[in-house]
Amino acid sequence: MKHSEIMRLIGLVDKLDTKHYNQLKAVIEKRDSVKFVSRLLNDDSKNISCPYCKSLQLSKWGIRNDLQRYKCKSCKRTFNTLTGTPLAHLHKKGRWLSYAECIKKGMSIRMAADKCGVNKTTSFRWRHRFLANETVIKPKVLSGIVEVNELTFAWSDKGSRTLKRKARKRGYGASKYIPSVMKVFSLFCRDRGKNTFDNVYHKFGAERIKPELLNLISKDSLFCSLDKETYLKYTRDNKVRHAILSISKGELKKKDIVHINNILIYQNKLKLWMSRFNGVATKYLDNYLSWFRAIDEFDFRIKPETILLRAKRPEEYNTNHFSKQSG
Repeated sequence: MKHSEIMRLIGLVDKLDTKHYNQLKAVIEKRDSVKFVSRLLNDDSKNISCPYCKSLQLSKWGIRNDLQRYKCKSCKRTFNTLTGTPLAHLHKKGRWLSYAECIKKGMSIRMAADKCGVNKTTSFRWRHRFLANETVIKPKVLSGIVEVNELTFAWSDKGSRTLKRKARKRGYGASKYIPSVMKVFSLFCRDRGKNTFDNVYHKFGAERIKPELLNLISKDSLFCSLDKETYLKYTRDNKVRHAILSISKGELKKKDIVHINNILIYQNKLKLWMSRFNGVATKYLDNYLSWFRAIDEFDFRIKPETILLRAKRPEEYNTNHFSKQSG
């Protein structure tokens, strides 16, 4: 656009009434948001590799939809920074930051849809795309005193259009009266540095938790749990130092430092936070546990920009002590 045309356009702004001025302002803000999100997602382009062959030999190949495209010199394929990530092929980039803010606040699908001006099905799709990588952002090692406990959830087919059983009007509450085939278990491990690991199991037992815990808990750590057979068998078979709290004796603490108060507080906060969703489908349970873990890890001050970047490249955050932000 020529300079004279731009100046003429600027001159016409003063002649706009309130309605048309607000319409113009909304268009400009939307464009600014798209530009900001695109710039945010392009910023780490120096670390990018080909998503197809992992080659680092790349050349720039133009810009499309405000995203830099690249061509791999090895496999000759083109891509952008979102190719191969959960954010690929999603539209309306200008609303992603607003939706990330909804993720931070733990809004329901419909509330987030209303806030961002999208359909509820889009809101649902965005939620699980934004959370897809959170399930792999877990601490690699827990050290010191490691508190361990599990939660039991009722199996839920919420949202499913095909059931392999007769439908129930009210479902099950997560109690001991649920048939074992209708239970799902989540193991929680948390050290005193507030690093938290969780995992979902359809069947719970010492052999089920062994693969994750052997590499997760350092050899000099103290495994602190209730006197349940699963934990007793695991620590006995794998020669892990174990501080046992007896339920029958009412033991909640030993020597002031051996307790599982931290993990119990974390689980209570999780249950309170999840109550807003009125139950979640079992197939998405890991996403919700990871969602809360991320919020807790940043002490409920995670930035929308961080949520976007974690959805794009989780490997940069898959450490025990990445930078936590405030504000």
